[in-house]
Amino acid sequence: MAESRRIRVVTYNIHQARGLDGASRLDRIVDVLREVDADIIALQEVYGSQVAILEETMGMNVIFGPTRHLAKGLYGNVCLSRFPLIAHRSYNLTCKPFVPRGCLRTDVDYGAGPLHIFNVHLGLRYRERIRQAQMLSDILDPRELGGPRLLLGDFNEWFNGRASRLLRAEFGHPFGRRKKMRTHPSPFPVFSLDRIYHDPALHLDAVKVHTSRRARIASDHLPTYADLRLVAPNSGHC
Repeated sequence: MAESRRIRVVTYNIHQARGLDGASRLDRIVDVLREVDADIIALQEVYGSQVAILEETMGMNVIFGPTRHLAKGLYGNVCLSRFPLIAHRSYNLTCKPFVPRGCLRTDVDYGAGPLHIFNVHLGLRYRERIRQAQMLSDILDPRELGGPRLLLGDFNEWFNGRASRLLRAEFGHPFGRRKKMRTHPSPFPVFSLDRIYHDPALHLDAVKVHTSRRARIASDHLPTYADLRLVAPNSGHC
């Protein structure tokens, strides 16, 4: 027999924890994440100096995937998980001469094998994103993986561009053909930049943009979260 296990996942570009009031306050980001209460968290635009604080305050397993070195230190993507970590790997998505970009893969054990989480932050240019989507098709090759895939992050594309079409060909619609999830700019969101793609083995129950008062000021993006059900084998006997 099989049993269904629900997990909540969220993607959130935290904008270095710099809010709409100009203040850099990681505590507000933590408060927003606690409001969402996700089991798996994918963050973009995070400084390396913020990672240990996130790990301690959230009480979760954490992996940092730096993509570049700025004046304030290493900078990149972060994955936090309530599930045990199995492995992790960083992939280079940089398309010169544009700024460095990356994909952070984190494999977690959700109780029935591995779940592969790919956290990305794609580029600002149209052709750059097309090339990055093509690079992701190799990275996401299911023949190299042992479990379902979850691709989430800031895709920097708010229209039906070629990069979006390439990703839909791999996963289907990121929101199960629901209306667009507008996440940017946070006070009055217009653009659907932040998305969650998943394999059919992950059944989508709900997807929402978190629009609390705190979330509208903590970053220039709003977090997008999804409730997914993973079908896991039941170890008991019928």
